Amino acid sequence: MPARAKTSSRGSAQKRSSTKAAKKSAAGAKSAAAPKTGGSRTRITNYTTALRWLYDHTDYERMRLVRYNATTFNLERMRRLLKALGNPEKQLRFAHVAGTKGKGSTVAMLDSMLRACGYTVGSYTSPHLVDLRERIKINGQMISHPALTDLFKLVKSKARQMGNDPPTFFEIMTACAIRYFADEAVDLAILETGLGGRLDSTNVITPEICGISHISLDHTNVLGDTIADIAAEKAGIFKKNIPAVSVEQVPAVVRVFRRRAEEVGTTIEFTGKEKEVEFSYRFEANRELGQHYRVCLAADNGAFEHLAVPLPGEHQAHNCALALAMLVKLRDRGFDLPEEKVIRGLAETQLAGRMELAWEEPRVLLDAAHNGRSIQALIKAIGAHIPYDSLVMIFGCGQDKDIAGMFREVNLGADKVIFTRARSNPRAEEPADLLHRFNEQSGKMAQTAPKLEDALNLAVRAVSRDDLICVTGSFYLVGEAKKYLANLAEKRSKEAVAE
Repeated sequence: MPARAKTSSRGSAQKRSSTKAAKKSAAGAKSAAAPKTGGSRTRITNYTTALRWLYDHTDYERMRLVRYNATTFNLERMRRLLKALGNPEKQLRFAHVAGTKGKGSTVAMLDSMLRACGYTVGSYTSPHLVDLRERIKINGQMISHPALTDLFKLVKSKARQMGNDPPTFFEIMTACAIRYFADEAVDLAILETGLGGRLDSTNVITPEICGISHISLDHTNVLGDTIADIAAEKAGIFKKNIPAVSVEQVPAVVRVFRRRAEEVGTTIEFTGKEKEVEFSYRFEANRELGQHYRVCLAADNGAFEHLAVPLPGEHQAHNCALALAMLVKLRDRGFDLPEEKVIRGLAETQLAGRMELAWEEPRVLLDAAHNGRSIQALIKAIGAHIPYDSLVMIFGCGQDKDIAGMFREVNLGADKVIFTRARSNPRAEEPADLLHRFNEQSGKMAQTAPKLEDALNLAVRAVSRDDLICVTGSFYLVGEAKKYLANLAEKRSKEAVAE
């Protein structure tokens, strides 16, 4: 067992840690701001070398400093890449999903419902938790290693035509997904935006329907520091004559969405009581499903009554409403979606890293909540669905997040906090700095651990049978936890067989 991490956030040790973290952050920002070569010298011979080539391209997901403008996020560059690949986006029908939180859940539910109705569905999401291939799926199955390797080879050969303006990591992944979906002739491809919407690489498509989940503060150093600014970036996916739907939003967001829809020549409908798409939900419990939410939704050409939400948490009821509202619009676009098949598909929805109980004893819950509203929804969902005596939260997040907003919710919900960082995320905030900031606004028990494994060991020693450990704050951290616990389970299984 590792030694217990120190709990003090004051004194010379803390100052040295913060100074060291600041220097490391500045060096990382300087390094990340430098353009990459585009990986042209890397020879792709197998999946391993293909990944090496991919990661040699600019990856804004991992950069500390991102300049958000039409030069950095260049849609014309994306269009040139797709043209070089034969314009596969013109061979497909799409659903486009943007928003701050709930995008992945919405995609998962919409995907599952469409598949149950007999459609072949491609889904493109980000980021991944454990395996890069999670981002590109057809009917829930990850793209194969050989298929993705071949696509990287194809993109590499075509990217040479782009000269000194090579595609970025996310542009390559987006182009590969679209080309793969076209090659496999999917009936519908669901694309989730990465960052924002207006300048996102996915925003080169003309979809059948646009959906926008809840808007809250996130990536404020990039998208803007007001909720209206962020909403304007998300609404950048609206297209002329392409219907858009959204969940209940605060008035400032509603105004931005309605104004943008009018500017581009489309309509925007919202779910909720006395809204364009009538929506209500309730919490209940029964022997078959346990504690869960049920939703009712009524639109012009369809209604769904008392459908069980397959993912736990009140926030998932709203995500479910968005998926159903998008489904209703797809009916208008010619999709055959019988209600009984829709209900079956919804019930079969699965999504890793959201309220996922990854270890039984002690109980370890994984959830990729990464902004204030998401942490709030997570803690509320835990309270509604999981009985516990004490909640120990292992927390790590990126520097560009609304840390103060997340800390307000962590302070309200957690009994003890262990701050750590994901080794795979260069943008991760240093645990010592997180502890210092948390102590400024909370008197809760908190300490640090240099890496996830240490944090888990600390948590295990601090909990009893009826307590709960929750890993949250970052997709990267949850992904590392998921991989670590899976490897630990495999190791213990082999040891048990050997005995």
